[in-house]
Amino acid sequence: FIIFASMSKKLFRRAAAMMAAILIPFLSASAAQKDTLRILAIGNSFSDDAVEWYLHDIAAADGVVMIIGNMYIPGCSLERHLDNSRTGSTDYSYRKIGADGVRRVTPGYCLEEALADEKWDYVTMQQSSPISGIFSTWEASLPQLYDYLRARVDARFAIHQTWAYEQTSTHKGFVNYDNDQMKMYNAIVDAVNKAADLIGVDIIIPVGTAVQNARTSFIGDHLTRDGYHLSPTIGRFIASCTWYCRLTGRKLRRNSFRPEGIEPEMVNVAHRAAEAAVRRPGKVKSMN
Repeated sequence: FIIFASMSKKLFRRAAAMMAAILIPFLSASAAQKDTLRILAIGNSFSDDAVEWYLHDIAAADGVVMIIGNMYIPGCSLERHLDNSRTGSTDYSYRKIGADGVRRVTPGYCLEEALADEKWDYVTMQQSSPISGIFSTWEASLPQLYDYLRARVDARFAIHQTWAYEQTSTHKGFVNYDNDQMKMYNAIVDAVNKAADLIGVDIIIPVGTAVQNARTSFIGDHLTRDGYHLSPTIGRFIASCTWYCRLTGRKLRRNSFRPEGIEPEMVNVAHRAAEAAVRRPGKVKSMN
C-alpha cells in the first residue's frame, strides 16, 4: 500500500492492470477447478451406456461442468477389477469426456493411472451384469477393491445399480434368474443394497429402478438394443438422467437437453423415471 501511495495515478493504473492480468486467470482457473464435477466409473459396457453418451450434455444444459472418466473392459467383473489392481494390468480403455465435452479414448491404461489423472469427486463401482444380482460375487471382491481405491483417491464412492435384462433376452446369464426380468431386478436391488452396507457406502445410483420404472410407461419393454445393453437413445438417456439426478441432487424436469430422435413424451418419462428411482431406489413406480 505504501508503494502504491507513492505512485502517480498513471503508474497506479498500470500497476493495477498488471496485477489484474496476473491474478484474474489464476482466480478463474481456481473457480473452474472448484465448480467442475469429476466422476470416474470403474466399469464395463454398462457404465459405457450410462455415462459416455448423454451425461455431459444433461449437465451442460443445467450449467454444470463435468469431467467424466470410464475405465472400460467389456463385461468386466469386480473380481477382474480387483485382479487388475493387484497386477497393474493395462487392459483398460480409458474413455474420458473433458470439460469441453470431447470424448477421448486411450487404450492401455491401468487403474492407478486413472485414479491419479484427476481430483475425482466420485468414484463408482459395479458388478458384471450376469452376476449383478448374486451378492456372494460382490462379497468376494468388493471390500478389497474398495480398500484399494480409497487408499489412492480422496473421493466419495458410489455403487451403480444396473438393470435387468429385457424379458425376451437371450443372454446366457439370464438363466441365473430363471429368465425372469422382475426376479433379476429384485435380485440386483437386494445385492446392491447389501454390497453398499458391506463397505459402508451410502450412494447408490439406481439405474435399474429407473429403467424398470420406464418399462411401466407407453415405451414398454423396449429399452435395450440387444436384450441387455441399453438402446442408443431413450435407454441410455434414462441411465444418464439417473446418474445426473443422484450425483447432483438436481431436478430434471426443466432441463432443456433432449437427444436427437427422442420425442418430448419420452423425455418426460425419462425425467420422471429417474427422479422416482432416486427418491425410492428399490421400488418400481408406474409411469402411466
